Amino acid sequence: MRNVPLHPTEATKPARWRALLDSRAWRWAGGALMAAVALLIVWLLVRQATRVDWPAVWRALQGLPHATLALGALLAWASHLAYGCFDLFGRHVVRHPLSAPRTMAITLIAYPFTLNLGSIVGGVSVRYRLYSRQGLSVGQIAQVVVVSIVTNWVGYFLLACAVFWNWAPQLPEGWHLSQQQLRWVGVLLAAVSVLYLLLSVWRGGQQIALRGHSLPLPTWRVALLQLLLSSLNWSLMGGAVWALAQGEVPYPAALATVLLGAVAGLISRIPAGLGVLEAVGTAVLSAWLPATQALAVMLAFRALYYLAPLAVAALALLATELLWRRRAPQSGAGMRRNVS
Repeated sequence: MRNVPLHPTEATKPARWRALLDSRAWRWAGGALMAAVALLIVWLLVRQATRVDWPAVWRALQGLPHATLALGALLAWASHLAYGCFDLFGRHVVRHPLSAPRTMAITLIAYPFTLNLGSIVGGVSVRYRLYSRQGLSVGQIAQVVVVSIVTNWVGYFLLACAVFWNWAPQLPEGWHLSQQQLRWVGVLLAAVSVLYLLLSVWRGGQQIALRGHSLPLPTWRVALLQLLLSSLNWSLMGGAVWALAQGEVPYPAALATVLLGAVAGLISRIPAGLGVLEAVGTAVLSAWLPATQALAVMLAFRALYYLAPLAVAALALLATELLWRRRAPQSGAGMRRNVS
């Protein structure tokens, strides 16, 4: 098969994207976006604060045993570790030269930013910054991100079908869905995962072209591993909620809280699903717990699953930035000595 040379405009596309992402205008736009996100979060917090019986919630939080918090934290971090393996599938498909530990480290740093600040910041910007400094091209980074996103949702779709078909959660007010409708939504979601597996079997690891873009597809064995690992990740998230509820709610209710909260946050476009996850969790869990205790469980989950990993990831990202800046002048000095 003859290699068709790229058109000059096609060859310069990655360079144009790199120049755009490195430009001062892009950095200013990113700063403005972060400021807008911060203002939105403050506004949401103030609005929610006027509607909640915070003294009762605080008492419920204080009443959580240390062993319960420790188990919830253990399951939360186990979920993060499972997600940290997602980019390994992209590494397998793209076949980039980074080692598995370094690939996992990049994923573990980027994931908390994705959770708290949205996919554009965590899923794209942080990954692009870390991967590009390791020598990966824009196209390679994009393919890794796509494979990671696919991995995340194929397992979600499968679990959603299993939960919604066998158990109907108590939905928040305004969600006009019957039990039967929720079941069929789960079936449609599971069909997407099955279709992904069938495509992987059909293509045998070859890429699929869609509107001029090449989408990476793994072999069926790797696709099956994606399903299993993604299902494990979501199951551990549900396990963290169940542990924080001290086993007073059925595990399917805890898992449904996570599944419904993820979709509600995605649809609302609110960063980190702030307020949305808590509202969904309170509605689902209040069938077994007082509303204040249910909200306390969700706030504890947010602290352990969202905020604590974000603090660690921010420190790790800062450390990598400082290390990179320290190495950059040395590399430049070495190049100047070689030239002279």
